[in-house]
Amino acid sequence: MQHDKYVSPLSTRYASDRMQYIFSDDFKFTTWRKLWVALARAEKKLGLNITDEQIAQMEAHVSDINYSVAEAREKETRHDVMSHVYAYGQLCPKAAGIIHLGATSCYVGDNENIIAIREASKIVIAKAAKVVKNLCEFAEKYKDMPCLAYTHLQPAQLTTVGKRATLWANELCMDIEEMEHRLAGLKLLGCKGTTGTQASFVELFDGDEDKVKELDRLIAEQMGFDGTVIVSGQTYSRKTDAYFLSVLSGFAQSAYKFANDMRILQSFEELEEPFETNQIGSSAMPYKRNPMRCERICALARYVIVDGLNPAFTAGTQWFERTLDDSANKRISIAEAFLAVDAILNIYINVTGGIVVNPKVIERRVNEKLPFMATENILMECVKKGGDRQELHERLRVHSIAAATAVKQEGKPNDLVTRVANDRAFGLTEKEIADSLSPDKFIGRCVSQTREFIDYALPLAEKYAGGCETSELKV
Repeated sequence: MQHDKYVSPLSTRYASDRMQYIFSDDFKFTTWRKLWVALARAEKKLGLNITDEQIAQMEAHVSDINYSVAEAREKETRHDVMSHVYAYGQLCPKAAGIIHLGATSCYVGDNENIIAIREASKIVIAKAAKVVKNLCEFAEKYKDMPCLAYTHLQPAQLTTVGKRATLWANELCMDIEEMEHRLAGLKLLGCKGTTGTQASFVELFDGDEDKVKELDRLIAEQMGFDGTVIVSGQTYSRKTDAYFLSVLSGFAQSAYKFANDMRILQSFEELEEPFETNQIGSSAMPYKRNPMRCERICALARYVIVDGLNPAFTAGTQWFERTLDDSANKRISIAEAFLAVDAILNIYINVTGGIVVNPKVIERRVNEKLPFMATENILMECVKKGGDRQELHERLRVHSIAAATAVKQEGKPNDLVTRVANDRAFGLTEKEIADSLSPDKFIGRCVSQTREFIDYALPLAEKYAGGCETSELKV
């Protein structure tokens, strides 16, 4: 590792080797060469004077990139594509004259970008699916464990630990389905020429437009796509980048929400992220167990959400058939969004694979607040016995405020049940009220909702989760 110049933490600390490879020089330039081979094969099939020997020589040198030759040539020409055409030709002298025939730089540059987006998106889906699977297993295990639910970050009613996990998983399922949608519509640029008119290929094929169209189809087929875009300028529409980064932003948003919830729950001491035996939580306070993994998710998620604006501005400022101010921005924004989301999901997998649950803390916190939450049930029971709803509501309000004041300002236990039992207007004994305070009676459809969600989400997760190699995760 170099220590005398900037190196991205996305490479050294966060993103997986698999994702880094997608945005590496090796992937980029071997894909360029595969595209040149695909072009030559298609042109030969459609009648151009290209031989099997030339194609065989090109195929033999797809992976052995002669970087030093390309780099030296680029210093002279200031053109990366033509430098690699030259370097490839040095290895394939018999094919040197037909490499890149009729194409413009975006033939390799843009088509490779599309292929990289496709392959990187598959990794994202697989890792998100693994998170969903982890959360489904967690939800199943804790589907009937009552816990406090919140609105405005104030205790509202009860939910269950498992039901809450379905909320986290559901948003990731939405992201996966949105990514599936984007991938289903993803097309290769194909061979569209300098301004998207395919004029050079019309010339090559003596005005035969059917052959020009077939050229696009053959290239797409070889690269694993079901077609190419119908129209374009020199480049594919930069809205494609904006669409995919919007989805990546969605994954970041979902992870951000989970990680923030976990950080709060860890502060409440209800749930905790995994903490290793020799892990140090704080350099100053040995007892600390800081939620550093979830904090890292939040930090990276903010970066991705903001980065999602980059391709939106780029798409809106592409003048006419193309302008080059997209290139430098694109090299950074697309790659780093995928790398950061990969890092986020690596951590998300790790955390959800080992969430620590503290049942006694959860139970204690429920019991502290449950009497307040039971006031509506008490009110309904008393009304059934002939009580005046408005009068009883006012009495409950007064008793609740008094009990809360005693808890908050005097440190006393919650005595709301005793206060209500001592108020003859309610006609209830303390035992009758206490018997109605079983937390299970306040969780509504949590258990069945959780089961219904798992029936939907688990098949989606299992469709992809096998593609995630957890051994590569950096946390």
